[in-house]
Amino acid sequence: MSSLGVAVVRQYERGVVFRLGRLRNVREPGIRLMIPLADRMVKVTLRTVTMPIASQQVITQDNVSIGVAGVAYFRRVDPVKSIIEIEDVSSAVAQIAQTTVRNVVGRSLLDQVLTDTETLNKRIREILDELTKPWGVDVLLVELKDIELPNTMQRAMARQAEAEREKRAKIIAAEGEALSADRLADAADVIANHPVALQLRNLQILADVAAEKNSTIVFPAQFLESVRAIGRFVEREAPAEAPETHSQGIPGGKPATSSRK
Repeated sequence: MSSLGVAVVRQYERGVVFRLGRLRNVREPGIRLMIPLADRMVKVTLRTVTMPIASQQVITQDNVSIGVAGVAYFRRVDPVKSIIEIEDVSSAVAQIAQTTVRNVVGRSLLDQVLTDTETLNKRIREILDELTKPWGVDVLLVELKDIELPNTMQRAMARQAEAEREKRAKIIAAEGEALSADRLADAADVIANHPVALQLRNLQILADVAAEKNSTIVFPAQFLESVRAIGRFVEREAPAEAPETHSQGIPGGKPATSSRK
């Protein structure tokens, strides 16, 4: 209908009018009249465009080949520049986005690509925004959404993660042993000062073991204590028996004497 002098511009569009090949003005949304055969309108959408960044092979700074794909969000903010300054703005943004992603990821280490993706996304967006600003384009967001690793690298990272977890488990176990040793030392000091505490502990262990009712238990601690008590009793009685042994002789308790002729 623009050739007939009437055009409808939607709310999310702007109409750039050329008169006999020269830029005339930018028309706002609504019904717009033009000079038939002399004016030509090019409509430019101002909505945000979602543009996928195709996956491509990138060699990182530490010489690891990975596949990287992403997505970019941009919108045209200057309808005139997006038409006059470049022929196909969408294709241009797609190409420059692929190149920028390859350059930024290629200057980064693999660990940084995997763990610090937010910084890479911000850096890529800043570069794209600076490059596309002369085209009247504003880059809103860039995200690396798919990172493909070689199978050998995946296995190596799995082994590394497993070794790291084993290291943490051993450290935690060692810390537990050290803490347990300290507590056992404190308990030994208490038991040494209070011998009855050892008997109470033995009885507690017997009660715990006897709850199962599936085994016969021989607990030698009381037996050893009984042997020690008998030994102490024998030691006390031995000095009392010694004088009676040396006093054996004539009746009346007098020692026997020998006579010489």
